[in-house]
Amino acid sequence: MTETSPATKADTAKLEEESRSAAKARLAEFWYYFSQNKGAVVGLVVFVLLVLMAVFASLIAPHNPDVQYRDSFLVPPVWQEGGKTEFLLGTDAVGRDILSRLIYGAQFSLFIGVVVVTIALVGGITIGLVAGYMRGAVDTFIMRVMDIILAFPSLLLALVLVAILGPGLINAMIAIAIVLQPHFVRLTRAAVLAERSRDYVVAARVAGAGHFRLMFKTILPNCLAPLIVQATLSFSNAILDAAALGFLGMGAQPPTPEWGTMLAEAREFILRAWWVVTFPGLAILITVLAINLVGDGLRDALDPKLKRS
Repeated sequence: MTETSPATKADTAKLEEESRSAAKARLAEFWYYFSQNKGAVVGLVVFVLLVLMAVFASLIAPHNPDVQYRDSFLVPPVWQEGGKTEFLLGTDAVGRDILSRLIYGAQFSLFIGVVVVTIALVGGITIGLVAGYMRGAVDTFIMRVMDIILAFPSLLLALVLVAILGPGLINAMIAIAIVLQPHFVRLTRAAVLAERSRDYVVAARVAGAGHFRLMFKTILPNCLAPLIVQATLSFSNAILDAAALGFLGMGAQPPTPEWGTMLAEAREFILRAWWVVTFPGLAILITVLAINLVGDGLRDALDPKLKRS
């Protein structure tokens, strides 16, 4: 066995230390530009609180979201006349605690966002890479299919797909992912077209790198910045579309405590009990706004053209 010399060990340790220092410097630079956008920082704080609320819902929620209290139908919030201290935000038409359902609803909304964006991102990147790298007839065919999908109103297309697949949360997520995918395909293709003729790609091709390595190891890492921003914004779109489908009865089905489904169940009580529609609507508004603010901050931090010297 050959022993590693002390000089080689020292060089290796030095390279590792330089790599860690470079990573810390990049992270510090990213946070500097991100933190310049105060709205993005506020959005990040709100989003982290939402994630924590979703993760620890069973500990935070004062009641089981599906339990019906037969003596407490449409109880108003605690600060309004007739409110009860055990139901801080009131109850719905069948006596379920609204606060608990909102807290558990965060789990479904964040789960929807993660699943939809993951499906759309993976599929969109793969298809966009193939289109931008192969060009020719393959590129033309893929982009015409994407144009056809984009020609339909997104919610209408999602409704049609859910009608074909059947109502339900899983089918709603698949439909929304298909609707959002063309945005990732077009963005990936544009980034690949800009990168494929660069010197480092040509050098890798001359060195004998195969197509798969060129696409996924050489080109893709340099296309990720705009895709991360698009994924963040698509996260909020996924939550909005899922809530819309739930409101129309094509998404999550009762008694699932999904915010859009909660709105659908409360439609007939809008004039009698304002709280049953106001609080789920505010939950959607705050979540989507926070994610969009984070997306703006990521754009400022990751786009070199927007960085101030």
